[in-house]
Amino acid sequence: MINIKFREKDKYILIMIVENYLKFGRPVSSDCIAQKSKIRVSPATVRNIMTKLEKQDYLFKPHLSAGRIPTDKGLRFYVNQLFDKVALSNNLVNIPAEDFSLKKNDLNSLFLAVSKLLSEYSDNIGFVVYPRISRINFHHIRMIKLSEERIMIILITPFNLALTEIVETKTCFTQSELDRASRYIDENFRGNNLLFIRDYLLKEFPKYTLKFENILQKLALFFRSQLFQDESENQILLQGTSKFLEKSDFFDMKELKSLFQKFEEKANLAKLLSDFISLDRVKVLIGSELDIPDVFDCALVLSHYGYDRQVLGTLGVIGPKRIPYKRIIPLVDCVAKRLSQTISLSQ
Repeated sequence: MINIKFREKDKYILIMIVENYLKFGRPVSSDCIAQKSKIRVSPATVRNIMTKLEKQDYLFKPHLSAGRIPTDKGLRFYVNQLFDKVALSNNLVNIPAEDFSLKKNDLNSLFLAVSKLLSEYSDNIGFVVYPRISRINFHHIRMIKLSEERIMIILITPFNLALTEIVETKTCFTQSELDRASRYIDENFRGNNLLFIRDYLLKEFPKYTLKFENILQKLALFFRSQLFQDESENQILLQGTSKFLEKSDFFDMKELKSLFQKFEEKANLAKLLSDFISLDRVKVLIGSELDIPDVFDCALVLSHYGYDRQVLGTLGVIGPKRIPYKRIIPLVDCVAKRLSQTISLSQ
């Protein structure tokens, strides 16, 4: 919680300390601030302000004779100030239009390009979490039997993209039954998503058992088993993990090892990132705010992409807490908007 009694001079000194720390990664001394300050202030005054900020948990002193470094609370204050001023100025970002080309409705290639772009422009890890097919409103559905235990679901979205997913099932269908089920869904549920259909069938089926054909009973069982599984599984594209090896001085080795284990558990990581999604244009999580066990020196800058008011997925940047927020926040915001525009204009 930001102290509402913050004086302008206190804010100025705190912001200077944070920016100095982000740039050099060392504790910041009062002499350094006094010399660089654009307002007239003595080292003694700076020390008094630092002491007050330390008591309020915006700064901490790693060594007895050292300067101060910002806490997560201090970094949060700094980031909030950016949002109030220049955080979402897309004039700071220059990304060629061809980096967002969507060829033959190939979302996979587009997401790969976007995750690489985020990594290269941020010099950190770029990620894109795929849309959950169960949550996407559709215009048309087709289900194709691949084998006794595998079905391909093809959704045509309102923005004219084809999304496919192959699912495992213990419910046996003939292709004729799948065709009838697809027609039934198209006629009765167009504009909704598969989760809505699942919930409707599970709720209404017991009431009208005699009126339901056998195919609808099988369809309800299929959606119940498959879509609960879909909710627990997420796909994520990560690019730039090798860049963290070049930033080993930002982490201790134990934490770096734990972080890479999280990257290897991609499904869990994707679920974690999806859980952070909101309709905010950009969200920033710093250190302890991430709530990732054994990982405290990371920051996450993320946003959502989608069509109209429908959120399809998440994208963003994972880096150390010392990432250049002034540059990364507008980057993520711009990429999220450009990806959403590309998807919207594909119809």
